[in-house]
Amino acid sequence: MTRAARFFEASWRPRGTLVVMSTSSARPTGGLRGYLRLDFPWGAAQPGAVRCVLATLVAVVGSILACWVVATATIALVPATAGYEHFRFSDYARLTVIGVVLAGIAWPLVTLLSSRARRLYLWLAIAVTVVSFAPDLWILRQGQPAAGVAALIVMHIALFAITYPTLVFGAPQPRGIAASIETGDAARPRGRS
Repeated sequence: MTRAARFFEASWRPRGTLVVMSTSSARPTGGLRGYLRLDFPWGAAQPGAVRCVLATLVAVVGSILACWVVATATIALVPATAGYEHFRFSDYARLTVIGVVLAGIAWPLVTLLSSRARRLYLWLAIAVTVVSFAPDLWILRQGQPAAGVAALIVMHIALFAITYPTLVFGAPQPRGIAASIETGDAARPRGRS
């Protein structure tokens, strides 16, 4: 309801009549928007920049370590994969850093859409992880060893398992902001009127 409509509606009411107006019209109502908690806080619910950078760095280191463990374990369990080109440190480390840094950039962007963005970010992370299996399945079809491709898929799952919690818990959204946005008490981001 526009400001003019509220004024007009309030002006014809008899004196002493209490008019209750909602302060927020952008609350999730139901359906997918409600499930994903899309309330569009536009910067009022973003995690701190320093914590995002630190969480991303921790996720990069943890993910590279996990990939190394998966590659080393696969070579120990399936000696035929020794020398597999995708198990070279430079190969998986470069792609891991790119993927985790992109996930680190995505987390504060997703918080622009929701004051409780963990669920939305979880579903996006799952979707990206599933899509990341496509190149693995393609190289399997091209004749790459099944054990090596399976290890690459496990690496992608390990990246998800490390990166998601590291980012959402290492760089959390401000507490209490969701409730204040729902009641309309949240401060507007700087630079906006």
